[in-house]
Amino acid sequence: MRFRVEQQLATDPDATAQAFADPALYAALEGLPKVSAPEVLEREVDGARVRMRIRYRFAGHLSSAARAAIDPSRLTWVEESEHDLSTRHVRFVLHPDHYRERFRCRGEYQIVPSPGGCRRSADIDLSVSFPLVGRAVERAIASGLREHLADEARIVEEHLSGRR
Repeated sequence: MRFRVEQQLATDPDATAQAFADPALYAALEGLPKVSAPEVLEREVDGARVRMRIRYRFAGHLSSAARAAIDPSRLTWVEESEHDLSTRHVRFVLHPDHYRERFRCRGEYQIVPSPGGCRRSADIDLSVSFPLVGRAVERAIASGLREHLADEARIVEEHLSGRR
């Protein structure tokens, strides 16, 4: 499943790109629905390029059909991302700690100036291979990713305005 998420933020494009490469932002994500507080495992800076590894844990609700195939306590993953701050472009891959042969997710997003701030456009490629429930799990994960990205955008605005 390939999908796109478009978001408008009332923030400066360069400051927004820098915020997504700042470990302090991820500490501010604690308490979001569906995902526990992210843990920044690694951050490497090379000029305008920032490489990050961040661990996430699913904290939402799965349907009984999905729980029959997937143990929610085993839904943990590491996001590896490469941020190019000069172009405000990010590529990322999610590496599951469990179910590796059944889950694949990667994508990229671009932050561009737009009236009133900036726009983040994310293209995400997601694949879940579970007999009978794979498509339902893909839809649930895609929905959760959309919600998480919306929450992230709100928190970036708060973070950059000093309200968080």
